[in-house]
Amino acid sequence: MRIIVSGGGTGGHIYPAITLINEIKRRRPDAEFLYVGTSDGLEADIIPKEDIPFSTVDIHGFERKLTPMNLWRAIKAGVGTLEAMNIVRRFSPDVAIGTGGYVCGPILLASSLLGVPTLIQEQNAVAGITNRLLGKFATKVAAGTAEAVKAFPTGKTIYTGNPIRHEVMAAKREQGIKELGLNPDMLTVLVSGGSRGARSLNNAMIDVLDKYAGNKKVQILHVTGSVGYEDTIKKLEDRSIYHENFSNISVVPYLYNMPLALAAADLAIFRAGATGIAELTARGIPAILVPYPYAAENHQEHNAMAVVNGGGGRMILDRELTGAGLLQVMEELLSDEKGLKQMAKASRKLGKPQAAKDIVDIVMSIARQ
Repeated sequence: MRIIVSGGGTGGHIYPAITLINEIKRRRPDAEFLYVGTSDGLEADIIPKEDIPFSTVDIHGFERKLTPMNLWRAIKAGVGTLEAMNIVRRFSPDVAIGTGGYVCGPILLASSLLGVPTLIQEQNAVAGITNRLLGKFATKVAAGTAEAVKAFPTGKTIYTGNPIRHEVMAAKREQGIKELGLNPDMLTVLVSGGSRGARSLNNAMIDVLDKYAGNKKVQILHVTGSVGYEDTIKKLEDRSIYHENFSNISVVPYLYNMPLALAAADLAIFRAGATGIAELTARGIPAILVPYPYAAENHQEHNAMAVVNGGGGRMILDRELTGAGLLQVMEELLSDEKGLKQMAKASRKLGKPQAAKDIVDIVMSIARQ
């Protein structure tokens, strides 16, 4: 079985693709893969490290206005589509999977024109422009949220949820508590703005860490991101807060085993990326979500609102985020044990832990036999 996969630009498009590839490998060890991205995208760094064959097309996203650069990029898109046609012809896949980003456009278009069945996996509540266009001729669409279903043609669109790593559900709370050096008798708050961190969230957490340093009931694991770590530590030290002196506070630049941290968490403070929300809800973790304000079409706010409407979390807009405001919401949630459990239950109802398996079922059903 030969499968071509495309998704790029951000980790939110790349990691779901890797999850699907790994799920297919578990079922079909003989499957052959080709991942197609761009040479300057994040996928060019990540995919080869996953030992997945990688090829590129030369294409760039369009600006959201009429400019001379867009004319040039339109020409490049045409060339990129011809490159994609050659790639698809050479690889001769049985099915093509697109997980988002403009690089998916030429690959899925070429696949469709050459008679290869195609599947689009849309992660966000607001479907991206590329995926909306591709949805018109794709064989099937796997929507990560119920809200995204309406952006695609009926009859071919299935609400599957977003694929999450096998390790997320396999991790055990006891193991997470032990390996992360946490206290099993305390409530655990996990804070993360993503791999690169979030400056606004890190800044707001200074007041929170100041308040909770030495607390006997709550412990905080704050992942600042590599870019924001030194600045966060300096601001804490300016207040004479040395986190290593407090057993209930841990501030780290990066966490290599996030599944264990998720397993240990009673409350999460996160951005509202689709993959992060999928992992939180699959494990039933109540969340305070701070959407990234510059995401395309403001999709993170829509992602967060879906969780809020489902009762699984609270949302604070980035422009409204302050230390005092974050502290107030945290204290409201942590002081209401019954309410926190209800929120966890609601979050779990929103989760789709079987999403990867369900999406691969669709892939197998449409693939050329």
